[in-house]
Amino acid sequence: MRVFVTGATGFIGSALVPELTNAGHQVLGLTRSDAGAKSLAAAGAEVHRGSLEDLESLKSGAAKADAVIHLAFIHDFSKFQENCETDRRAIEALGSALAGSDRLLIATSGTLLVAPGRLATEKDGPTGTIPRVTTEEEATALAGPGVRICVVRLPQVHDQNKQGLVTYLIDIAREKGVSAFVGDGMNRWSAAHLSDTARLYRLALEKGSAGCYHAVAEEALPVRDIAQVIGRRLKLPVVAKTSAEAGEHFGWFAGFAGLDGPASSALTRERLGWRPVGPGLIADLERAHNLEI
Repeated sequence: MRVFVTGATGFIGSALVPELTNAGHQVLGLTRSDAGAKSLAAAGAEVHRGSLEDLESLKSGAAKADAVIHLAFIHDFSKFQENCETDRRAIEALGSALAGSDRLLIATSGTLLVAPGRLATEKDGPTGTIPRVTTEEEATALAGPGVRICVVRLPQVHDQNKQGLVTYLIDIAREKGVSAFVGDGMNRWSAAHLSDTARLYRLALEKGSAGCYHAVAEEALPVRDIAQVIGRRLKLPVVAKTSAEAGEHFGWFAGFAGLDGPASSALTRERLGWRPVGPGLIADLERAHNLEI
């Protein structure tokens, strides 16, 4: 299968491209830079020049493929709402190129956008006020005759180099001189190793149907446990911040720091036969390169 992958040179994309090529698929990878083109060629992928803002490049890439996996997102949180709108337009463009063809578009969302305060399942819709809910709403709106839409919701995807939102917790701890959590720190995040996540996208491509999948290996890790590992590795105090103090301490990240977002992947495992085997988040943090002093 020829697969157009946006975000092909990013954190997850760099693991997904070899996952796909090793399984016999051809990858057409989106990149805007010479360095990205070189990286894709070295990984055995075909290069497609463009960007999320260049909607025509997205449409032409999708038109050349049997399926699309949309991973790209602009991770500049100072312009988060603007970047979420860019993502919405990108999904709209990709969907328009596939309309009537019955080809698959796999979009990417997040488990923290679903059912805060209780265990989210694949049957739950996105809720809350975080702007990125528009990603999944746009993808869902495209579904219909001749358009197959699949959404993969990501937890904190990690390896020893990067750990989703936890990476920002590490950066803030270094900057502030303390590793902090909000309240009692018992709000929960789900997680999955990078290699397991890449395999899930491949399985969704090969075996999936329209619907939603959760890339969740660990359902509910208390943020306090995460903060304690960060503090120990960086030799920093671990402290609690009240909700009133969170804004000043965490800045733009305050809206995420206190979120309670456990998530299940029971239906995903049943439907796709996905069995995560990679290390857990805490194990990766214990050996993380970005926590070395």
